[in-house]
Amino acid sequence: MALTGLPPDTDADVARVTEALAMITPRWNVRILLALNGQPLRYSELADRLSWLRDGQLHPKVRQLCDAGLVERIEHSPRHVTYGATGRATTLLPVLPLIVTWAEQYLEKPEQPLPAIDQVEDSLTLLTRRHAAAILWALKIRGEASGRALAMAVMPGSDWTNVYPPLRQLVHDGLVATDGNGQPYRLSPAGDGLGPVLGALSAWSAGQPLTQAGQHPVWGNAQAAPGQRMWLSSHPRPQAPKATPAPARTSQMPRVWQRTALFSHAVPSRPLAALPTGGPRR
Repeated sequence: MALTGLPPDTDADVARVTEALAMITPRWNVRILLALNGQPLRYSELADRLSWLRDGQLHPKVRQLCDAGLVERIEHSPRHVTYGATGRATTLLPVLPLIVTWAEQYLEKPEQPLPAIDQVEDSLTLLTRRHAAAILWALKIRGEASGRALAMAVMPGSDWTNVYPPLRQLVHDGLVATDGNGQPYRLSPAGDGLGPVLGALSAWSAGQPLTQAGQHPVWGNAQAAPGQRMWLSSHPRPQAPKATPAPARTSQMPRVWQRTALFSHAVPSRPLAALPTGGPRR
């Protein structure tokens, strides 16, 4: 059953990415996966590596990740049980450096450089706002659209004014831009810059290698077909001037990170000015 008014293939793509984000966004989930990315650990060993989590917090999250197929529980004997990241989780981890690269460029700069794991968690929080993925997909395909047109694409059958709370949140987060009340919405440079991240998450959620991210029909390198207007609900308006897009990535493949890299050090700030579209930190 379609969840949005987007074309069927796009609707399925958005649903898969939304589900993938729901697996990893809850706080501490990425840290647990990183801690288990190596030799399987006994529960006590895992708890030692995540000592700030109480048992009542850690155990439900490990069980949740097992149910999601990202962590495997191996029972060697009744008194010897270990936990380890599955192959599915291992193929997901290379997406994390892409998220950090995006956060370094587009999120507001804190006074002190943040560890990479905090960059990942802050970014994932922005991407899992309600209806965020569908709105980002619709604007990437459409270029720009009115609130009513977006409502038809993202939440068909609902009162079209319900699209405004998530839209306002995305504008506040710096992922969507508009020139004011009554004006169409479009992706900000930060929203458009999510292409490598969303393309990689789409490839992973579809069981494809991350090398396919660059060929994503919406977020890949190829330009969308011109003149496509799927969700226009009123007469066309003159297009507002668009912000200069972020520079294209020279490579879609992330650098290789060691298991402890996201824990052990802060990411140095890049010599780039903070963009006014940068979203707030969690």
